[in-house]
Amino acid sequence: MAPAGAKRNILERLDAGEIVIGDGGFVFALEKRGYVKAGPWTPEAAAEHPEAVRQLHREFLRAGSNVMQTFTFYASDDKLENRGNAQRFTGTQINEAACDLAREVANEGDAMVAGGVSQTPSYLSCKCEDEVKSIFKRQLDVFVKKNVDFMIAEYFEHVEEAEWAVQVLKTSGKPVCASLCIGPDGDLNGVSPGDCAVRLVKAGANIVGINCHFDPMTCVKTVKMMKEGVERAGLKAHYMVQPLAFHTPDCNCQGFIDLPEFPFGLEPRILTRWDMHKYAREAFNVGIRFIGGCCGFEPYHIRAVAEELATERGYLPAASEKHGNWGAGLEMHTKPWVRARARRDYWEKLKPASGRPKCPSMSTPDSWGVTKGHADLMQHKEATSQEELKPLFEKAKASH
Repeated sequence: MAPAGAKRNILERLDAGEIVIGDGGFVFALEKRGYVKAGPWTPEAAAEHPEAVRQLHREFLRAGSNVMQTFTFYASDDKLENRGNAQRFTGTQINEAACDLAREVANEGDAMVAGGVSQTPSYLSCKCEDEVKSIFKRQLDVFVKKNVDFMIAEYFEHVEEAEWAVQVLKTSGKPVCASLCIGPDGDLNGVSPGDCAVRLVKAGANIVGINCHFDPMTCVKTVKMMKEGVERAGLKAHYMVQPLAFHTPDCNCQGFIDLPEFPFGLEPRILTRWDMHKYAREAFNVGIRFIGGCCGFEPYHIRAVAEELATERGYLPAASEKHGNWGAGLEMHTKPWVRARARRDYWEKLKPASGRPKCPSMSTPDSWGVTKGHADLMQHKEATSQEELKPLFEKAKASH
């Protein structure tokens, strides 16, 4: 278990060289459990089904997470009411409920609460800086009221919007993380990872990094590029990574949302717990100390991260009580050939089969090249009409 004592903030921990383990992908995990709708991906479950959100927080805490991130992804007012997405709760009610749940569970262990904002439909629709910042400010007002421990601006495809978010969050006086959903090619305007990181640090971010859109090793590579850029500029920052739990070697600059399997056919790409050991070690070796997960990450993935770094952290998570090191629990199995798998070298060398003999190992991603300012990305409150969908269906058929 984690060492007892008064909780310290994230910068105190990182400044001391400690490892901070994040949580996993709430929207994907709760969609699979029946509490989030794929498409809008909005977090009204925090108010509608608090028991489901609370339980997932507890599972990540038990798995080793030091951060209970508020379930406020896409909880900006413009996103909550986008394209006919009807809500029974206001944005403020959802954000407040999410903060209360995260704090309740964080208080059960050695965890901090992070209030999170993400990219907005308003930015994609070319709304002005003041309008976009006002959306972040409304969420920030809740985080300040609920006294979260630090802030995360995450899931930004354009560094400009992330800068605006950081500038707003910085007014809280709390530590600020900034996490882009980009790969080695940079943001969707072609700004390199190194230059993105420099801009975010200059905007006021204490911790910079990558989340979502790409697999762990791609994200670690991209954070390494960010780190090199910050160091070249003579600046200082801490680094974070919260990748997908899916293999994405065939992705382009838009990441996994361009894969034809997104979002309902991604299961064959899921990383094993043993893949997560490799990810955690690689992230640690390049100097990243805030290590977590995003879409696809379940508690057992976070437990694997915590187990890989147990020596450096000085303890195992509570969930390891039910998990033998490198499969040691299989020593108790009734079948002798399964008992023979109770060893590290077996699982490290295993090349898992998909069981799908007629399926390819990789896909051809969609490459529509649509980003901020394109007519197809202009958002509205009304539900998407059949007239709007028809040309999209035709374009999709023509591209495959």
